[in-house]
Amino acid sequence: MPIEHLHAVPHLTTALSGPLRQLESHLLNHQSEIETWLRSQWLQTPAPFYASVDLRNAGFKLAPVDTNLFPAGFNNLNEAFLPLCIQAMQSAIERICPDAAKVILVPENHTRNQFYLENIATLQEIISKAGFEVRIGSMLPELDKNTQFVLPSGRKLTMDPLIREGNKLVLTDFDPCVVILNNDLSSGIPEEFQGLDQKIIPPLDLSWAARLKSEHFAEYRNVTEEFAKIIDIDPWLINPLARNCGEINFTKREGEDCLRKNVTRLLADIQTKYDEYGISEKPFVIVKADAGTYGMGIMTVHGADELLELNRKQRNKMASAKSGKTVSKVIMQEGVYTFETWGDEQAVAEPVVYMIDHFVVGGFYRVHTDRGINENLNAPGMHFQPLAFAEPCNSPDSNMAPDANPNRFYAYGVIARLALLAAAREYAQSTH
Repeated sequence: MPIEHLHAVPHLTTALSGPLRQLESHLLNHQSEIETWLRSQWLQTPAPFYASVDLRNAGFKLAPVDTNLFPAGFNNLNEAFLPLCIQAMQSAIERICPDAAKVILVPENHTRNQFYLENIATLQEIISKAGFEVRIGSMLPELDKNTQFVLPSGRKLTMDPLIREGNKLVLTDFDPCVVILNNDLSSGIPEEFQGLDQKIIPPLDLSWAARLKSEHFAEYRNVTEEFAKIIDIDPWLINPLARNCGEINFTKREGEDCLRKNVTRLLADIQTKYDEYGISEKPFVIVKADAGTYGMGIMTVHGADELLELNRKQRNKMASAKSGKTVSKVIMQEGVYTFETWGDEQAVAEPVVYMIDHFVVGGFYRVHTDRGINENLNAPGMHFQPLAFAEPCNSPDSNMAPDANPNRFYAYGVIARLALLAAAREYAQSTH
């Protein structure tokens, strides 16, 4: 089907059964206003190239807790999503670089992570089937020649050393018009990426070398306030409250007073909202590094006193992020319970939604059998459950019973696209 017929959100079965909660039904009932508003927003602020958004569904509240603009995990998507991914990829590359023919895909450096390499192989397949010649260009210093990796799936992945020639990045005998990053540059922007004449997507300004979660969620708060007026809801229902401090040093115990004061205020603000809605759960706060991914430098806090009681191992854990980077800034975010479970073990689950350009192209559940409903699930021991298409595969039908399976994912797609819009505005702000 042509790209303009791509539906806003695919029809999926999801793990959570039973009636749709009030918020999900409300979003479904306002589908035409939502889609009209979002279309107008993408015209003003084009969507980032691709993204994945981690969501938490507490029933009374549905909110993003992380937005990754260099998403891995495409290998965890159901294969039925591949046609959607291909069409959206074609649209995204053509919009950014209309005459693109050759593409270099630049991965992360952790080549020992077989799951990550499966993700790169899937991305390469998507880009290739979208009609572009694509090769993998590695930044690994020790990779000095064309190297092949055999993956657990049986697929073969070939990487070439990335070469800087003048103001372009090339491979041996391969001169591309566009470079696609699947590396979030957590440890900084390498010298060979600076001052290029080439299109780099996503732009370097969206890497973790330049981006802060606190800035993203400030933009997200603005988006939700505008959106909430359109469909007449309390923005808190889709927005995690947040606060942040200045510099902090966990190992030297510097900046802790600011952290404790802000955690106390945030818990009080959450309790006020819980009281307003008659919610009996205990509020909690997630303290996490203000930049970076991979679930590092994260802890759950129910009271400011817990910050006083951190032992040395916990402090060291909080002080270190991906690539050994020291955590000097944190964001304190309202903890959102997840009441979704998977399988006979009733393992705690959270949905992760994938987008290419402004299209929702699929998702999966991140599941953890050893974590609780108030804990970070992006941790060793997690696994992924792909979501499957529901039949018939068409756009959500508001005439269907509100607890019909296909409708549940629509709400996830809406909230994920609000986070995507916040990221689009982040980038627009950084280029002004």
